[in-house]
Amino acid sequence: MHHRFDVETLTVGRWRNGSGATREIASRPAGTEEFGWRASVADIERDGPFSAYPGVDRTFTPVAGEGVRLSAPGVFDRLPVGVGEPVGFSGDLALTAELAGGPCRVLNIMVRQGRWAARVDRVVGPVSPSAGHAGVLHVLRGGWRAGDDGQVLESGQGVWWDADDVTSGGTAVVPLSADAAALWADLTPLA
Repeated sequence: MHHRFDVETLTVGRWRNGSGATREIASRPAGTEEFGWRASVADIERDGPFSAYPGVDRTFTPVAGEGVRLSAPGVFDRLPVGVGEPVGFSGDLALTAELAGGPCRVLNIMVRQGRWAARVDRVVGPVSPSAGHAGVLHVLRGGWRAGDDGQVLESGQGVWWDADDVTSGGTAVVPLSADAAALWADLTPLA
């Protein structure tokens, strides 16, 4: 079973530092600070620091805008990250972002270290969730169909599923146009 989302209809939460806003897609377990995994879309409005998430691995992928340059002292300096290019890093890092050319929207996947692992890929072909895995598919462009209901997903929309939603291989999410591209976050339980 897939859970549909449209980024524009998700609840907006402002960052404490005023540099952006986050729209949560899903978090498991729901309603707790101690999530196992969390998927959200963030709007970065100006240069500045990121909040630290100790014990969490993050995968950060711009989905709109000109991209961003990330810096973490002693780890990387001004690492360029373009639209549709996932980059993973530890939430323990003291990280700052510099916008490449104005506001940027990113898909942010976070997993608790030792409990979940995340792999985020840019995909152009059918995606089938694996049994026992959770995941998120976020459409970058083109049309996609999730399930047999015939509803089409477009840019800024997508589906997510929890590990309990896929028991014997899930229904594929398939592209409907030659220009279709999406981000697929496959979330694997470790414990």
